[in-house]
Amino acid sequence: MRASFLPLTAPAARPILVVIDLNGTLLHRPSRRSPSKFVERPLARAFLKACIDQHHVVLWSSARPDNVARMSAQLLPPQYLARVVAVWGRDRFGLTPDDYARRTQCYKRLTRLWADPVVAASHPQAAGADKTRHGDGSAAGWNQGNTVLIDDSAEKARSEPHNAITLPEFAGDVNEQPQVLRRVQEYLDKLSWQLDISTYIRTQPFTIEDGES
Repeated sequence: MRASFLPLTAPAARPILVVIDLNGTLLHRPSRRSPSKFVERPLARAFLKACIDQHHVVLWSSARPDNVARMSAQLLPPQYLARVVAVWGRDRFGLTPDDYARRTQCYKRLTRLWADPVVAASHPQAAGADKTRHGDGSAAGWNQGNTVLIDDSAEKARSEPHNAITLPEFAGDVNEQPQVLRRVQEYLDKLSWQLDISTYIRTQPFTIEDGES
């Protein structure tokens, strides 16, 4: 319902919460038999560092925690990894033990992130979140208006479709054209100027065709 309003430009750009998938989005694992070997999408490291410098970043993958740790360590040096708000893996989806062990479809419900104390504490106004309220009555903090999920699966973003940037799956083409992550960075710059991200994404969703090659 909230996303149905018209998008409005903010008086100044602001940092937003950027939730980024790993395998298929920033990396490709050529073989399941070699879980620690990954091919990086063009500009993956530079893109991730820029997001950390400009915004608040959560890495959230449906891979097992040990593989998530390997992917994160390949992409980021320790000083940048320490600045990531949270690194979540398959253990953060609320799956049953049987579903955890199988290749069950996972859904990235952003409400899980917003309710997490560590993630909530990263908001610039976290100290006054109990007192500060937006015009719609919702408490200040990370929410539908200031969070974006970047993933190669639209299905995983099913619960908050107007908070999602869906990319074509990266299958290991290191000569990928156009450079997808450059386009995503440009789109994030636009989102940082929006009073409510979801209203903008609903009316002007991310497309690869935007921008220059």
